[in-house]
Amino acid sequence: MENESTESSRPPQMPVVPDVNPYLTPAQPPMLPQAHAVGMDANGVTQDERTMGMLMHLLGLLTGFIGILILWLVKKDQSRFIDFHGREALNFMISMFLYTMSLLALALVVGVVTMGIGIMLIIPIIMLLSIGQIVCEVMACIAANRGDWHRYPMTIRMIPDAK
Repeated sequence: MENESTESSRPPQMPVVPDVNPYLTPAQPPMLPQAHAVGMDANGVTQDERTMGMLMHLLGLLTGFIGILILWLVKKDQSRFIDFHGREALNFMISMFLYTMSLLALALVVGVVTMGIGIMLIIPIIMLLSIGQIVCEVMACIAANRGDWHRYPMTIRMIPDAK
């Protein structure tokens, strides 16, 4: 009898399941580090900095290098992240401008030499360059919004990185 009374007063035991956290369900997100609690991501970049970095790249699509230049000159001293993305976007836009002007000059020369037939080869290349530019800028917008330090491919770095 005594044995039965001690068994009934004892709380039920939870089954032991290895590698399962009973306090973390699939519907509950994992605990965030302290940096997330104050508005920063794991790289120490705030939401405002990520938005400004994304806006730098987005302005390249909408206004060319003028919008990037104005925003970068105004905001570059506020954050190293914003300064980096402004430099990258500006360097990329200047590089794309130089590539496009070079291809147009080549199209003029080839067009004169081949009596216009060579232009049919250069114009699709310029179109592909424009599509590639849009794709790269969208990818940079997404990366900046995630807080990544994104570098464009095939960019001539005329404005060097800040030391």
